[in-house]
Amino acid sequence: MTVNALTSKELTKKVFNKEELFILDVRNESDFNDWKIEGENFEYLNVPYFELLDGVEEIMENIPANKEVLVVCAKEGSSIMVAEMLSDAGLNASYLKGGMKVWSEHLEPVKVGEINDGGEVYQFVRIGKGCLSYMVLSGGEAAVIDAARMTDIYLDFAESMGAKITHVFDTHLHADHISGGRSIVAKTGAAYWLPPKDATEVTFDYQPLEDGNDVTIGNTTINIAALYSPGHTIGSTSFVVDKKFLLSGDILFIDSIGRPDLAGKAEDWAGDLRETLYKRYRELSEELIVLPAHFMIIEELNEDGSVSEKLGTLFARNHGLNIEDESEFRKLVTENLPPQPNAYQDIRETNMGKINPGLDKQREMEIGPNRCAVR
Repeated sequence: MTVNALTSKELTKKVFNKEELFILDVRNESDFNDWKIEGENFEYLNVPYFELLDGVEEIMENIPANKEVLVVCAKEGSSIMVAEMLSDAGLNASYLKGGMKVWSEHLEPVKVGEINDGGEVYQFVRIGKGCLSYMVLSGGEAAVIDAARMTDIYLDFAESMGAKITHVFDTHLHADHISGGRSIVAKTGAAYWLPPKDATEVTFDYQPLEDGNDVTIGNTTINIAALYSPGHTIGSTSFVVDKKFLLSGDILFIDSIGRPDLAGKAEDWAGDLRETLYKRYRELSEELIVLPAHFMIIEELNEDGSVSEKLGTLFARNHGLNIEDESEFRKLVTENLPPQPNAYQDIRETNMGKINPGLDKQREMEIGPNRCAVR
């Protein structure tokens, strides 16, 4: 029996709309526990595929008959077979097209605001991995910030908006995902901006992005001003766009703060992190809308699926911004850390241009959740 294939885009809409969904994940238990599809009103059952080879009769009592059931596996094949068995048993079953591999790579553009002279800012939500990237559009030009390696969506989106990508920025040397910056530059001729303190080992040309840089995008009133903000990395740099948006990279998130240990220098960089959050950011307008490079939990999504909050609100609510005792702060950011990202050293070297893994290897390196925040 043919069953329905649910695309990652369709599933993303269910997440954004907080719809109910029952997910039968047929991957191994360890893979499911490490990383799964998240939704505020999703229910889950994890039964490895090899336990279902003889049929689904033994699990039928654990699956609601009155809800849509989505079967998920790593690459699609196993989920199709299980969904067919559930459908034959009378359930409304579908499978995730492309499996978790495609879910990890899906990017959903969401408009987060407007800037002067008709400019716009879009957030690209990588819903399956918690990564966030951005495009600033103005006067027929576009800038991309913290691009994922799936670059076609940025190129196609800019074209659909009648804009040419003229600048590409990375807020820091990423360790949890492969940057699409060089690929976009190769296809567009755009200028590639990197913080020089993070780029001491890169093998390619770049424009040094330093504190106070002010790069114009399109109309002269639209500016991206760089703010040196070390702590996650030694070169981490934030951007203030049109005096309205603060792109905080991996320094500040909605529900947490950045971790300082991905280059093995947690003790050294903890002080930089505190200085950025408790001094540099405190000097900024509390009306700035914070746009981070990641989200940690699905509850951080706004009603439209975007991830943002006013800086003043984060000063009031984010625990990481309200630790008066410096030794307690250092303990939080050096001892209260999740596991390091999968293959993070290889990802860093890829982003430096030192190694050039193939597509399958890149996918393998990135599989799993982002782990750029303290708990």
